[in-house]
Amino acid sequence: MNQSMLNYGKIVLEKVSFSKQLFWKEYRKFRLLLSENEGAQLRGWARQFLQSRDIIMK
Repeated sequence: MNQSMLNYGKIVLEKVSFSKQLFWKEYRKFRLLLSENEGAQLRGWARQFLQSRDIIMK
């Protein structure tokens, strides 16, 4: 995949962050679509995003 899919995933996750279940569902879908490196980037981003909003990661 390319960098734009990673960026799109971040946008989607921000928009669905109102629901913890929906966030994790979409997160898992994007992890399957992304390369291993991009998946690691998404994981790091998600950790920062959730910590900044005081949401506990699984």
